[in-house]
Amino acid sequence: MSGPRPRRAVVSGLGFVTSIGADAAAVEESLLALRHGIEPFQFIPGCDLPVKVAGTVKGFDASSRNYAAWKWPARYSFPRDVLRAVPPHGLYALAAAEQAIEDARLGREDLRSEATGLFTASAGSPFLQRHVLNQLHETEGRRMAPFGIVSTISGTLNFNLGAYFGIKGAVCGFVSACASTAHALGYAMDEVALGRLDRVLVVGAEDLTTDSTYSFHGMHALSCNPDPGSASRPFDVGRDGFVGTGGAAALLVEDADAARSRGAPVYAEIAGWGQSADGFDIAGPIPDGSGLVLAMRRALRSAGLGAPDVGYVNAHATSTVAGDRSEARALRAMFGAGGARPAVSSTKALTGHALSMASAMEAGFCCLALAHGFIPGQAHLSVADPECEGLFLPRETVRSNPGVILKNSSGFGGSNVSLVLRQWEE
Repeated sequence: MSGPRPRRAVVSGLGFVTSIGADAAAVEESLLALRHGIEPFQFIPGCDLPVKVAGTVKGFDASSRNYAAWKWPARYSFPRDVLRAVPPHGLYALAAAEQAIEDARLGREDLRSEATGLFTASAGSPFLQRHVLNQLHETEGRRMAPFGIVSTISGTLNFNLGAYFGIKGAVCGFVSACASTAHALGYAMDEVALGRLDRVLVVGAEDLTTDSTYSFHGMHALSCNPDPGSASRPFDVGRDGFVGTGGAAALLVEDADAARSRGAPVYAEIAGWGQSADGFDIAGPIPDGSGLVLAMRRALRSAGLGAPDVGYVNAHATSTVAGDRSEARALRAMFGAGGARPAVSSTKALTGHALSMASAMEAGFCCLALAHGFIPGQAHLSVADPECEGLFLPRETVRSNPGVILKNSSGFGGSNVSLVLRQWEE
């Protein structure tokens, strides 16, 4: 006697506040045209620093430490008493979450249901924390910001969004550096598939500030190329580091039957996922890419698929020499032996690297690609690194449906995650 049919996890709502667009329509237009969102940016006004560009967030101004001075598009109405406990990226997160909730046709009562969870990721706000701690020390402990802790530490999105939306099913934060929201999406799929929750709102967000972004220059990880059109060029032989960006992305991961019964859009199915660890270095990837290979194999196995089924790989590739080469080697090992040749690109060429929110943002891009039938090209690629020999890196957007997408993510300490996203079929 057969048991109940396994539940299928789908993405039924999307929200974006990114350098290439502040909603799904604008983002898709940028992906199709390979239009980047990188601009000249002064990390310390008046200082001639070697890093001169960033993926800027348009339409929002959260540059002040005082939330009362923040500005955002007129479509949103956020009470000022809510904003007093959020960091700059919390403003972006609220906007992206509102988009995803509206897109999924969810009501407030659905959010407050015990069947709804919230998974988030951010690095917190070093920018706001610096001001909070400076005030503490400068006044010798006489003045302290009442929301200084909840607005600055890495769990700030959990606290603020969970309370604001009245989440009761589950609230959890993920901290695995640039793989954080990939982990969040994978575990969200599990919660839905196992029947523990009907839906999980996954939100990633990051500040774009000197404190959160320019600090990476101390690791020689940021590009010093002043040209916005070529500073972020994953897999290119001339790349010299990543370009920082901020913003937010939100995806609603939901039981397929629940989404369809409500008339919500179904962008893609999360068919499986896998993770691994390099066990190699605190910051750099294992050079042969073996850790990422293991994550990809586990992901495809969990989805019941093989390498020949993959039509597109949305690469983690950040535009650093070591990271791109490791991933290129992993992709060659994964697809070369069996003759599979999926299209490969890193959309960070357009957006810059969004740190812990990158996976959610790029998984959202993959959902748009599956729902509307296209593959983003590898922007800004002039001469591919020799390690990419044999990989299919289309220079232009391909107007065909990839069918199955592998979304790769890697973080400090050798954290690897691969998500399998599949075109929705009944």
